[in-house]
Amino acid sequence: MKILNVVLGAALVAVPCGMQAQVVVKHLQPNASAAIANGVWAGDTLYLSGQLASPVTPADPAKGTAAVYGDTKAQSFSALTKIQALLKEQGLDMKDVVKMTVFLAGDPANGGKLDFAGLQASYTQFFGTKEQPNKPARSAVQVAAMVAPWALVEIEVIAVKGK
Repeated sequence: MKILNVVLGAALVAVPCGMQAQVVVKHLQPNASAAIANGVWAGDTLYLSGQLASPVTPADPAKGTAAVYGDTKAQSFSALTKIQALLKEQGLDMKDVVKMTVFLAGDPANGGKLDFAGLQASYTQFFGTKEQPNKPARSAVQVAAMVAPWALVEIEVIAVKGK
């Protein structure tokens, strides 16, 4: 009888462990040739890849002019706007962002100084507003440079679909 109780006890412990639901993972590929996913769903959590700014003024090959991306404030606003659009495509909004990581590089046009105030000026247009009072946990890290030589800001977020 003792052996039966031990076996049944072990079975009762093992069954809930085996019944754990598998997390569904879905990669958001911008196109088949992209090196990375725009984001990855893991269950109800969306991990968005870092977003860089879009040009304020596109390059003009006919005139030989390079694209202009703007200062830290402009690049932050652009990256946050891209994030907002990616979230919307997935049925989410900025209110669903629970964690943000910001990478900042010094602006050569500003003597190589970091412009945290420029980041904050754009950030406060998306978070902590009357329309969207939620604020995510956030880390901001100064980096020596970004992969794109013009980039001053890269922002990645984690968002959770509420139930």
